[in-house]
Amino acid sequence: MTKRSPSTLGSAFSLRQQASPSPPVPAARSKNFILADMDGRASQDNRACASCIARLAPGEIGQVNWHLAEDQACRLCQVAACRPEAFTKPFCDFLRENPTVFHTVDYFKRKLNHSGFQELPARESWADKIQPGGKYWVTRNGSSIIAFAVGRAYKPGNGVGMIGGHIDALTARLKPVSTKPTKAGFLQLGVAPYAGGLNHTWWDRDLSIGGRVVVRDEGTGKTSTRLVKVDWPIAKIPTLAPHFGVGMFGQNNKETQAVPIIGLESAGGADADALLGPAGSFVNTQPPRLVKLISRQLGITSYGSILNWELELYDSQPAQTCGIDREFITAGRIDDKLCSWAALMGLLAADTDCDADGYVKLVALFDDEEIGSLLRQGAKGNFLPLVVERTVEALNPSAFGPGLLGQTYARSFLLSADVTHAGNPNFLDSYLDGHVPQLNVGIAIAGDSNGHMTTDAVSTAVLGRVAELCGARVQAFQIRNDSRSGGTIGPSLSSIMGVRAADAGIAQLSMHSIRATTGALDPGLGVQYFKGFLDNWEKIDGEWEY
Repeated sequence: MTKRSPSTLGSAFSLRQQASPSPPVPAARSKNFILADMDGRASQDNRACASCIARLAPGEIGQVNWHLAEDQACRLCQVAACRPEAFTKPFCDFLRENPTVFHTVDYFKRKLNHSGFQELPARESWADKIQPGGKYWVTRNGSSIIAFAVGRAYKPGNGVGMIGGHIDALTARLKPVSTKPTKAGFLQLGVAPYAGGLNHTWWDRDLSIGGRVVVRDEGTGKTSTRLVKVDWPIAKIPTLAPHFGVGMFGQNNKETQAVPIIGLESAGGADADALLGPAGSFVNTQPPRLVKLISRQLGITSYGSILNWELELYDSQPAQTCGIDREFITAGRIDDKLCSWAALMGLLAADTDCDADGYVKLVALFDDEEIGSLLRQGAKGNFLPLVVERTVEALNPSAFGPGLLGQTYARSFLLSADVTHAGNPNFLDSYLDGHVPQLNVGIAIAGDSNGHMTTDAVSTAVLGRVAELCGARVQAFQIRNDSRSGGTIGPSLSSIMGVRAADAGIAQLSMHSIRATTGALDPGLGVQYFKGFLDNWEKIDGEWEY
């Protein structure tokens, strides 16, 4: 809201596939196997019953353990029934393995490919590529992604059931020149806050680094981007001890007093400051030891082939369950990997093989929401309306025009999904009575009388009907009159397209902290609700009189 396991030191790097070009589309996997996130996991974590295993593809069977203890449930059975507890571990694994927006989009692309979705390259014509019954995805900037499934019974003018969310999170990004002068024997790193990053919760945290690197192949001259992350903390922003008599919180300068330390000057050796590339090279503006670290991660031997990068610091502590009965999830980047992950999984879990479905089911996940959504990969760009328009045009080449597009939008609905505030028991006087969402209960419908949310009476009734049809519960949230409301992508997207819309999201504690808390069942409750919306919007639209 606007608001695999760690390696040893010698092999502590994890290399994700090159972000561009996209790999060939793999054979589709079993739906429940994908949703349970079993691919590539240790078999002892993939326990399932014989009945479910018998329905898996040959390449999946070898990754599943059929030895169930008396108190163990089959994970595949749980996923098939859309039980919330089935999604706790997959969500924690997702958070741990995909720390940046670029890793997140790459993860979603793999999930979609495995589920039989096809890429629609933005630079190519979509004519003859989109058909009723087809499933597709398209990305922008490697940091936003839209995926959709066209109903087999699609007819001209049918609507789109849309879920929109954001996948960026508060962070600290490296500056264009990130080399800093050595002070007190420490190497430091020049970073800038993204949105509300570098707030007081970032002090004394174990920070790692990741993002994307722009590389030119010196043999072919081709330029591409590659993803990188380091699997141990490399940075720390140290606090000042209270003995000095200076208060730490609320008085600190982010430019001069929140500078991460990344090493000791004495550890670099005699050539630590030697230039790594020709005069004017980007790598000469970055700490040499960091350049060498990233180069080893990517197998790069010519440092000058690194043209630029978008790297950021992030909390390296893994997402995990906590509480006496493990009823919570504590993690970084919950806002808003939580609703976006649940929405995409809801699309993958949705019924896309029904012969009677005539509408389009769509999930759009954006970058840059935390800084206003104004960049081209943000929700205020033309990404979503353009995808809808190109889809309608490809499905109706001879009839496409403003009239048909207007019909489509009039029959569509946008569920703007963003995290909302769970009631904090220590500060309940800051909440509005009757509007205090709880964890592990269900989606909270968010209202705002000043248009920071797009919810109204009609759209609230629609979301309530979704809950009825899928067996979910909904809650209500609105900020007090004497507090400041955040904003979402809902108002801008609904106004651009003219579609009915509502804001709703999963509750969390400690919003905008480097480490937040949600319920262990909340990711799965999100999957259940978002699947219910996508599967039932066409039915609900048919129940209304206009």
